[in-house]
This record gives sequence, C-alpha cells and structure tokens, in this order.
Amino acid sequence: MTCTKPFLIFAVCAATTSQRPSHRLFNGRDLAGWHVDVPAADSNVRLRSPFVVRNGVLVSLGEPRGHLLTDSSYRDYRLEITYRFAAAPGNAGVLVHASTPRALYGMFPRSIEVQMEHGNAGDFWCILEDIHVPDMERRRGPPAEWGTTEGKARRIRNLTDDSEKPVGEWNAMVIEAVGRSIRVWVNGDLVNDGSDATASHGRIALQSEGSEVEFRNLSLTSISKLTITR
Repeated sequence: MTCTKPFLIFAVCAATTSQRPSHRLFNGRDLAGWHVDVPAADSNVRLRSPFVVRNGVLVSLGEPRGHLLTDSSYRDYRLEITYRFAAAPGNAGVLVHASTPRALYGMFPRSIEVQMEHGNAGDFWCILEDIHVPDMERRRGPPAEWGTTEGKARRIRNLTDDSEKPVGEWNAMVIEAVGRSIRVWVNGDLVNDGSDATASHGRIALQSEGSEVEFRNLSLTSISKLTITR
C-alpha cells in the first residue's frame, strides 16, 4: 500500500504501525525522561528553567535560552509533534541526533535541527553534523560557503512556504529518521527530505530560543523504513 502523507499512514496503514506501539516522550505531567541544559544557569543557580508543564502542555518559555534533551538516545523512528506559538510568532526547533552539548556558540548541541521558526518550519540547520538534499545549491547557497560551524552556510531551506497554520492554531510535525536519512512533514506536507547525514542516532532536544511555544504531543514510534512519498 502506498501512502503519500504520514497522516494517511496513521489512519490507513494501521496494520503496519499497530505492530510498533508509540512511546510518549512527554507524559503530560512532568519532565520525566528529560533534562535541561541552560548555559546561563552555570553562573546563576537561581535562574528559572525555561521548560515547564502547564495545564498538561509542555511549554518552552523562550528565555533563558537552552535546550530540553531526552535522557535516552534514539535511532530509526517516527517522531510526531503537535505544537503552536500561542501568543506571537517566534523561533524554536527540534534537534535530532543530538550528542556533544554546547558544541556551537557555547549553546547548541551537536545535531541536525528541524526548524520550527514561524514561516520557516521544516528547514534543516546543520550543527556540526551535515545532511544533503536534492537541489542543494539552490536551497543552501554556493557550495564554497557550506559548513556546519560558525559563519558557514548551515541552513537548508524547506520545500514549502505555506504549510504552517496561523499563529495560535496547532501544527502537526512528523520527523522520520532512519539510518542516515531524515524526512519531515508539516501538517501533512512533505517539507524536507535529506540523506547521507553524518549522524544516525542521538538524543532529541527542544529549544528555548526567544519565543514561547507549546507542545501537547511528543510521541515516538520505532520504524525500519521511511514513509513512501510521491
């Protein structure tokens, strides 16, 4: 059976996914299974955590800046995320294959970021890891400028400009990471499709990066192959 969007897979291809039950990364009550890394807290032990649970929703407050990381590492999975900017558009992201903490700018863990910034959801950002996409030069710029460190062209633009819902409405993001490939959908649209990544496993991280963003679903399912697309 061929399914063109992950939401069709969840509804139509139940026979496949039912054999691989989803694991909720966020239990709706607390941050069990996660830990916070906020560099500014090193010099201020009274600094509040930017990650809280409010009315059953995981909230990234945006400040102070840092990351919420899973205690465990993962490989070969489908990650389903439901998120929104409740009050104002802003910046956030989910990092996959995260490893060395504070590897870039003393803040960002070594990883590949799937952007959630409003208007750019689904961009890849390379953080000391790399990935390739079709039409790379158009979406990343001149090859001489590509790189994964400070000052390099680390952004790989997404495939669509209109997949996000208006601010205040919930968005559904699906990230599939199998082997060295990463495929991303936003609200059913395929927005990025990368291969030959320099990492194949690691922690999953959420950003606190200047804007408040809410998450009401974070669930992970082990898979052995990527969803078929057309």
